[in-house]
Amino acid sequence: MPARHDGGALRGGAPRAVWFTSESDPRAVSARSVAADLIREERPAHLVWNPVTGETIQLLPVTRAGLRLGDGVDREGRVCAQIVVVGFARTPFTGSLLTGLDPITRLLDAWGVARRWPAGPPLPSPQSYHSGRDRRNWARGGHFGASQAPGAERPDPGAIDVRRITGPDTPLAAIPLPRPLPGREGPAALRPVRPKPAAVRAPSANPPVPEPASSRS
Repeated sequence: MPARHDGGALRGGAPRAVWFTSESDPRAVSARSVAADLIREERPAHLVWNPVTGETIQLLPVTRAGLRLGDGVDREGRVCAQIVVVGFARTPFTGSLLTGLDPITRLLDAWGVARRWPAGPPLPSPQSYHSGRDRRNWARGGHFGASQAPGAERPDPGAIDVRRITGPDTPLAAIPLPRPLPGREGPAALRPVRPKPAAVRAPSANPPVPEPASSRS
């Protein structure tokens, strides 16, 4: 099911794969149906995969850019393969069957996509809206959740088990912290500010003794 439009020529750089979710039920919605929606929206990915049935639909050649990220990020890398998984970000698809995954990972291997997740495991939704999206990690190439791509304000694919995708020997980076809200950057912004108690003067150990009244002669 080829798409009519793509994101243009790739600009070069480390190969990578980006994982999305369609936000639809894989037990009720086919990969072909999701692919048709992406073509209609003119925002195709390279592959649409239903992990329950194993159905996989290719929309674009890996040698052309997809259109799921925007702002030119789609074109970064010798390969920037975009895979839309039929599923929900709030229910990680790695918690169920992964029928048909092996041909996809072999394809990515063949195009030089390293089996690593430089940005760490994707955050769960909705915390993933505030992922760091660090460009240094992105430049290394490998596998990323859509929520980890620079400039992409997306929650998917949720807190997937990355080792179920790239194998049990996948090195795991630390789970990333969400970005702080604007105006509250830095570790100190994450700690609650407690008001200091008012200073209370301690009683003197030797209180003054009043002088006795003068006695009459």
